[in-house]
Amino acid sequence: MEKMCSFGKKLLRTRALDLGPESDVFARCLSTLDLIALGVGSTLGAGVYVLAGEVAKASTGPAIVLSFFIAALSSVLAGLCYAEFGARVPKAGSAYLYSYVTVGELCAFTTGWNLILSYVLGSASVARAWSSTFDNLIENRISDYFRAHVSIKIENVFADYPDFFALLIVVLLTALLAFGVSESALINKIFTAVNLLVLCFIILASFVKGDIKNWCLKEKDYAKDIANSSVSFGQLGSGGFIPFGFGGIVAGAATCFYAFVGFDCIATTGEEAKNPQRSIPVGIIVSLSICFVAYFGVSAALTLMIPYYLLNKESPLPEAFKYVGWEPARYVVAIGSLCALSTSLLGSMFPMPRVIYAMAEDGLLFRFLSKVSLKTKTPLVATIVSGIIAALMAFLFELKHLVDLMSIGTLLAYSLVAVCVLILRYQPGQLSSPYKGTEMAEMNGTEKKMALNPADYLDTSDSMSSETFSLKHCFHPQSSQPNPLSGRIVYGCVTIIVITFTILCAILAKGLLLLQTSVGWMMICIGLIISAVATFIIWRQPESDCQLSFKVPMLPVLPLCSVFINIYLMMQLEAGTWTRFGVWMLIGYAIYFGYGIRKSMEGLSSKKYSSSLKATSPGELSVPKGSAI
Repeated sequence: MEKMCSFGKKLLRTRALDLGPESDVFARCLSTLDLIALGVGSTLGAGVYVLAGEVAKASTGPAIVLSFFIAALSSVLAGLCYAEFGARVPKAGSAYLYSYVTVGELCAFTTGWNLILSYVLGSASVARAWSSTFDNLIENRISDYFRAHVSIKIENVFADYPDFFALLIVVLLTALLAFGVSESALINKIFTAVNLLVLCFIILASFVKGDIKNWCLKEKDYAKDIANSSVSFGQLGSGGFIPFGFGGIVAGAATCFYAFVGFDCIATTGEEAKNPQRSIPVGIIVSLSICFVAYFGVSAALTLMIPYYLLNKESPLPEAFKYVGWEPARYVVAIGSLCALSTSLLGSMFPMPRVIYAMAEDGLLFRFLSKVSLKTKTPLVATIVSGIIAALMAFLFELKHLVDLMSIGTLLAYSLVAVCVLILRYQPGQLSSPYKGTEMAEMNGTEKKMALNPADYLDTSDSMSSETFSLKHCFHPQSSQPNPLSGRIVYGCVTIIVITFTILCAILAKGLLLLQTSVGWMMICIGLIISAVATFIIWRQPESDCQLSFKVPMLPVLPLCSVFINIYLMMQLEAGTWTRFGVWMLIGYAIYFGYGIRKSMEGLSSKKYSSSLKATSPGELSVPKGSAI
C-alpha cells in the first residue's frame, strides 16, 4: 500500500512556478496587437471560405448566423478560462502547464501529448489544403502531374500522390519560425490584414447584391430551381429563415464550434509577450470577437446573395459571386483564401514547438528538445523536429481519417483548462511548492503549504488532513477565506461533476435507445441532481481574493458549462477515432512511464528537498535559498 501511495503521488505531483525574476531564455517581443493577429490568423482559416456554405446548405439555411452565434458563445466560455490562466500563469506551455500546476503530472502529460497531436495534424492538413487550393487555381496541373508520375497505390493508408508542394510550404514556415518570433509575427500580421480586407469586401458586397427575400423563401420560390431535379421541397427544408428547425441550428452549431478552434495558440506566448498578464486575456477575447463578426458577416452575405439550397459546398463564395454576376470576384476570394490558409498554418505551427519545449524542460519529454537558440531565442530543436514530422505527414497522408483526432486533443485541453480554473479559484495561497520555497507560512508553529497539491490526498499524515470533515463544511464553511479543507471539498465536487457529465453526455450522444426507456430518463435526472448539488456546494465555498488582471465571471457556472459542452462534442466522435486516439495515448504513456516519470524535474526537486530535510537536526527547518517564510 505504501508503494502504491508513493506511485500515486508521482502521478499527481504538481509543478511549482517560478514567479520571481523573469528569464531571458525567450525574446519578449510580442505586443498585444501581435497576439490578436496570431489568434485571428489561426482561428479564421479556410473554414470561413468553405464551412459557412456547407453548414447552411445541409443543416441550417439562413439561420446559420444563429449557429455561429451559439458556437461563438461556447468558444467564449473556453476563451474566458484560457484568459484567466494567461493572467495567472505567464509561461509557455498553454493547457499543458495549466493542468500541471493544478491537477497533476499525469493529466498534464496527457494534455500536452494531445496538444502535440492536434498541432501536428492541424499543420499537415492545412498545408495539404493550401496546396490543393493553389492547385485548383492553376487547373489541377500539380496534382495531375504527380498522379501520372509519382502515384501511390496504397488506398486508405497514404494519399493518391506525395504532395511535394505541401512539404515545401511546411519546410519554409519551419525555417521562418526558427529564424525568429518577431519576423514570424510580422508575416502573420500582413497575411491576416489581407484576409480581413477580403472578408470585408465579401460582407460589403452582400449589401449591394444581397436580397432579403433569400431569408424568407416559400415553396413557390423553390419551384423554378428544383423543377428539373430529383430533389423535393421537403429535402430542402420547410422554407423561411429556419428551414430545418431548431434541431438544424443546434447541429450546425456543433459543426461551427470547430471554426473557432485555434485561439489557444495565444496562451503559448506567455514567455514571449511583452506584458503577458494583460496581453493574453485581451488577445483571446478580442480575437474571438473579431472571428465571430467575420463568420457572422460572411454567412449572412452568402445566404443573402444566393438561396441557401443552391450553395456549392466546396466553393460557396465563388459560386455566390457568379450567381449575382460578379464572377471576377472569385480571384479576390482566392487571394483571401490563400492568406487565410497561410495564417492558419502559421497558427498551428507556432505553438507546437513551445508545448514540446515546455514538456522537455520539465523532463517529461527528452531533454534535447528543450534546447533554445541563443541567437534567435526560439526553441530551435523542437521547432525543427515538429516541422519535420508535420512536413512528412503533409507529404504522404491525406489525413481525412485522422482529422477528428485534432478535435479530441483540443476539446480535452479546453475541458482541463476550465476544470483547472474552477479548482484553483477556491484554493488558498498561490501556485507554489514547499521544496521550491516560494510560498510558506508559519501557522501555530507548523509550516503549512499555501497551495493545494492533489498528491497530498494520498498522505493522511499531512497536517492539512487533521481538520475534521463534516457535511456542515459543505454548505456552511467556517471561514470567509479559502483553506485546505474547502479546497479539498471543491476538488472532490469537481471530480464528481466531471464523471457525472461524462455519463450524461454518453447517454445523450450514443444512448438513443436508452432515452426511450424510463431507466434512461431516471439516470439523467439522477445525474442532473448530483451535478446541481455539487455545483451548489462549490458555490458555497470561499473564493480566493487573489488580484488578477482578468477573472472568469459567474463561477462556478461558466467553467462547468464549458466542460459539459466539450465533453458532449467529444462523445459525438466515432469509435474508430477513439481507437486511433487510444493508440496515440499508448505511445505517449510508454514514453512517460519509461522516461518522463523518472526524469521529471518536479520529482527530482522533491527528492532533493526531502534529502535536505533528513539532513537537518530535529529542531531545525531547512529552507532552500531564496525562500520566503
